[in-house]
Amino acid sequence: MVLSAPARAGSPAAERAVRTPAVTYLLIAVSALVLLVGPAGPNPLYGSGDARACAEQRYQQRWGAVPAELLGGHPLSAAQLSALPPAAPGCALPPTPGKSPELSVLTSLFVHAGWMHLIGNLLFLFVFGPAVEARLGRVRFLVGYLAIGYLATYGYALAEAHTADGTRALVGASGAIAGVLGAYLRLYPKARVTALVPLLLFLPLRFPAWLVLGLWFALQFWSVGAGGSGVAYLVHVIGFLTGWLFAWAARPAGDTLGAPSRTGVAQ
Repeated sequence: MVLSAPARAGSPAAERAVRTPAVTYLLIAVSALVLLVGPAGPNPLYGSGDARACAEQRYQQRWGAVPAELLGGHPLSAAQLSALPPAAPGCALPPTPGKSPELSVLTSLFVHAGWMHLIGNLLFLFVFGPAVEARLGRVRFLVGYLAIGYLATYGYALAEAHTADGTRALVGASGAIAGVLGAYLRLYPKARVTALVPLLLFLPLRFPAWLVLGLWFALQFWSVGAGGSGVAYLVHVIGFLTGWLFAWAARPAGDTLGAPSRTGVAQ
């Protein structure tokens, strides 16, 4: 959860170049709009109960990134779709012959499996995105965000294509947003991050960014082996590492890493 957005984005030159984090806000707005009009939101056209659950599964399978499709280069067959567990009794998944597996990676970054999934992702983007966008610039930030999303998704596909999850749709921007966290850690390692620590009451304490984000990454890495939760933790790990490397390679010439920044986030 977020306590406050960054108070300072970084170097004065970067702050002058990007006064408003327009790309960050645009990504948040598009993701929220997609949820609102889709079956995971309040749109009454998708019905309720089992009908809505079935519509959500069909929607995610149509617009999500499916590992077997990404590596095979074509949509799942009717037989493969019929083997998937239905979201509701009698829910059949129709073939999607017009689906482009390559383009589905892009669409999957804006599809979320409900409000909690959306909010959990976008809070991190809202807190850490503006500072990274200010330092890298709008174009670099957008290109990096999308490229990291693609790399994390394809990395996950390589690992899961021949498992039980190989025919299930991957949705959400968590891989790209993990890249934003990795980039933030690279660009602002000495920033102070406010976290809520549950000691009797939730106490706001300040920690270095390297500690907070480092612990977050360690938890994701550990969760890859734990498995069983339905969360694609491997996407987070790949995204975080790729984002760290991208920030190192794409920062403007003459920019100094580690300029002070303030960020508020509750862990």
